[in-house]
Amino acid sequence: MYILGLSFDYHDAAAALIHDGKVLAAAEEERFSRKKHDASLPKLAAQFCLDEAGITSSELDRVVFYENPFLKLDRILHASLSGYPKSLSYFNTTIRSWIRKSKIDVRTRIAEELGVPRSHVTSLTHHDTHAAAAFFCSPFDEATIVTLDGVGEYDCTTISHGQGNGFRRLQSVAFPHSIGLFYSALTAFLGFEVNEGEYKVMGMGGFGKPAMLDEFLNLFELHENGTYAIRQDCFNFLCPETVPYTPELVRWLGPPRKPETRLCLDGAHTGDDEVLDAKQSQHYTDIAASVQKCTEEVILHVVSKAVAQTGISNVCLAGGVALNSLANGRIKRELGCRLYVHPAAGDSGGAIGAALLSYYKMHPQAERKPLKTVYLGRAHDEAEILKAFQESYTRRYRKFADEDELVRVTAKHIADGAVVGWHQGRFEWGPRALGCRSILANPMRPDMKAIVNEKIKFREPFRPFAPAVLEERAHEFFEIGEIDSQFDPEYFMISVCDVCEDKKHLVPATTHVDGTARVQMVSAQSNPLYYKLIAAFGELTGVPVILNTSFNLRGEPIVNSPLDAIRTFEWSDMDYLIVGGYIVEKELGS
Repeated sequence: MYILGLSFDYHDAAAALIHDGKVLAAAEEERFSRKKHDASLPKLAAQFCLDEAGITSSELDRVVFYENPFLKLDRILHASLSGYPKSLSYFNTTIRSWIRKSKIDVRTRIAEELGVPRSHVTSLTHHDTHAAAAFFCSPFDEATIVTLDGVGEYDCTTISHGQGNGFRRLQSVAFPHSIGLFYSALTAFLGFEVNEGEYKVMGMGGFGKPAMLDEFLNLFELHENGTYAIRQDCFNFLCPETVPYTPELVRWLGPPRKPETRLCLDGAHTGDDEVLDAKQSQHYTDIAASVQKCTEEVILHVVSKAVAQTGISNVCLAGGVALNSLANGRIKRELGCRLYVHPAAGDSGGAIGAALLSYYKMHPQAERKPLKTVYLGRAHDEAEILKAFQESYTRRYRKFADEDELVRVTAKHIADGAVVGWHQGRFEWGPRALGCRSILANPMRPDMKAIVNEKIKFREPFRPFAPAVLEERAHEFFEIGEIDSQFDPEYFMISVCDVCEDKKHLVPATTHVDGTARVQMVSAQSNPLYYKLIAAFGELTGVPVILNTSFNLRGEPIVNSPLDAIRTFEWSDMDYLIVGGYIVEKELGS
């Protein structure tokens, strides 16, 4: 039975295909369209999924949308009415968008765009698909499921008990009381783009102190059943035409940071325009640290109370807030939970959740098939690589004699200080580059963080980089605690831990200012070639760790095809590109 799951119409549209409960392929539309956070109906991603399975849309048994558009519109209408007459402009703009894009009749849109009968198309609810993505992809037969995001229909947070091939909701927090919207509002206040810059707040917070933690926590009322409420006087979640916060927040915290203004952080500067002095910079980094710490405390409250209700310490997380890797690390360390976080925890993950939930509703006795790999995207063969060389007029390339030479040469280049683009196999599911579409560098060089940030990625110097480490050597370098299985968040780069004190000097480029790192553990089973590369680097240097960041430039999606990789390589100061079995050097004079 083939089921296609779809998420779209807000941000990070995606498609995922399952066959008899097994995920065959999954990808975000932006990888194909090259539009960052593309929200359109994911025709290109859907076609990729069908091609990967070798089927056509006529062979699909069902297509499932990840939320209920009628409930979503109902919430928008209620929010608009509650804010009338100030909300009139927001109401008019939103309704026009829904009419223009036919967001209500999503079944007809899907049927027409994908060429399937309308009777084959159905929809579920947003947080149920998040819960399904988290639980059904996990290794647990029974678990406490927590979903946290901005808002889906009316829900912002849910607590459920998962067992077998189903789950039962126990608690929920309704809009506008949203930890996701709270974090996004402060993201906007700190000068970053909502739904894009939240991870920048995490990185920025490492330079500050949570001096305002108590004041931020006073905005929350935490309930014994794991739910919470947020004071609304500082926020404009109902009808945010301009910014999602109110003048009350500005009166409390002062003027918001202007986007792209430069921050003075240990001598590092960001942006291109106005420069903030050290005192102003410290003020904003303290806000970021306080917001992050407050968010962690609320998440810990929700998860701890949820575990107390179910009595199950296996925890599954999904929703955009579940990508908060600092909070995930604390859940494991402080609550002692076995934790699974869906690798694409945000809206894109709803595509897999929708397909799996639909399948298990129809087949409640079917065998569960946990998601054992995140490499669910498209791969490219040698013919496609050679065609990309021709289309890009690239001439300085050669083919490696074999895989051993590829690993040996690449490891030597990285050890010598080169920055390498790495394009191998099927690309990753979710927002993290996990060794198939990565930029790799030497973490032992203190200057490498600045080199990659400023000359390769063209982004803010305060952003940290992740260390990829051999799984059997991880405990030597990082205080990661107990690892239960290949499903732990450390394998997906969505949990932060401390760097071992006696190893910080060995990996300065991947150690954040606060002494932490967002680790990716790499196993020989999950990604054999990437594992061999890190091992070879370790043999050369004594440090089995490589700096890993996503293969893209600022404002662009992670690369998909060899041609994407070549163009990104040429537009940056990367030294080498390894694509398939080929190495590419910069053209002379470039």
